Amino acid sequence: MAEPGAASSSVPRREATVSEAKALAHPLRLRILRLCWQGELTNKQLADRLDRDPGTVLYHVRQLIEAGLLEPAPVRTGDSGALEKPYRAKARSWWLDDPPNTEFDAALAPIEAVQDELRAAGPDSVRIFLRFAVHLSAEDAAELERGILALVERYVSTDDQRSDEAAHGGMIVLHRLAE
Repeated sequence: MAEPGAASSSVPRREATVSEAKALAHPLRLRILRLCWQGELTNKQLADRLDRDPGTVLYHVRQLIEAGLLEPAPVRTGDSGALEKPYRAKARSWWLDDPPNTEFDAALAPIEAVQDELRAAGPDSVRIFLRFAVHLSAEDAAELERGILALVERYVSTDDQRSDEAAHGGMIVLHRLAE
């Protein structure tokens, strides 16, 4: 977890509420958010893309709505002429720190979600895979973190200027190795 204010950001960084932290602690909910960030989708469309039961998906959609992370989009007419109720992510990006005493397994949910996204996108989707180990002082680790955050923020803050380009996802995890 980064130091609060470690990098200035156009996306405010704050501690997640308990409701947000709970909603973001499940890989399927993270996948739903990512898909609804890419475009407005109905519960059936989500269930089809995630290869899950619509009832299960609806349960997770409701959790995200209750946490304020997902919202209903305007009702639309589908291809068959029936009314559809799509959902969309309320924001394109969040910089949320886990509240104190968050269970460690909750922190692993994003890793599981990215694994699922990679499997769905296929091996040709990976632009770069970088795994490294270095020795760092606390100050060096903080500097590396600030640099990574600044670089990512540069692209996040201008993402709306490239909305016609292909969507890319990524994950960076900086952690201390076990002794």
